[in-house]
Amino acid sequence: MGGFTLVEILVVMVILGLLFGLVGPRVIDYLSRAKVDVARIQLENIETALDFYRLDVGRYPSQEEGLKALVAEPAGVKRWNGPYLKERTMPLDPWDRDYIYAMPGSHDMSFDLSSLGSDGAVGGDDEAADITNW
Repeated sequence: MGGFTLVEILVVMVILGLLFGLVGPRVIDYLSRAKVDVARIQLENIETALDFYRLDVGRYPSQEEGLKALVAEPAGVKRWNGPYLKERTMPLDPWDRDYIYAMPGSHDMSFDLSSLGSDGAVGGDDEAADITNW
């Protein structure tokens, strides 16, 4: 039994390089879109939890109470029936940053809820675009 020749190994390496060159960008694009989708789903879950909080307490959490009011009872709040999130902890966005909660909202909403996307800055395009509830 003989081994592989240097030419055979080089041909295989060239073929693998071409495959990775074609498939790699597609996989990276898919993963980028998946993070944006996860952020949108998490925003919807947090919005639902905020609505349940409002039903129990009679109002949305104040700016000072923030989103932590969904997982831990704020001082002085009556009729709190949480935690309102299944995980019992406040999730981070897919880029490991806190979601931004503003009460009152400034976009014809009772509250504003957002993630700044992959770049962590306001605005942006594609994966770097802000994900919001407005």
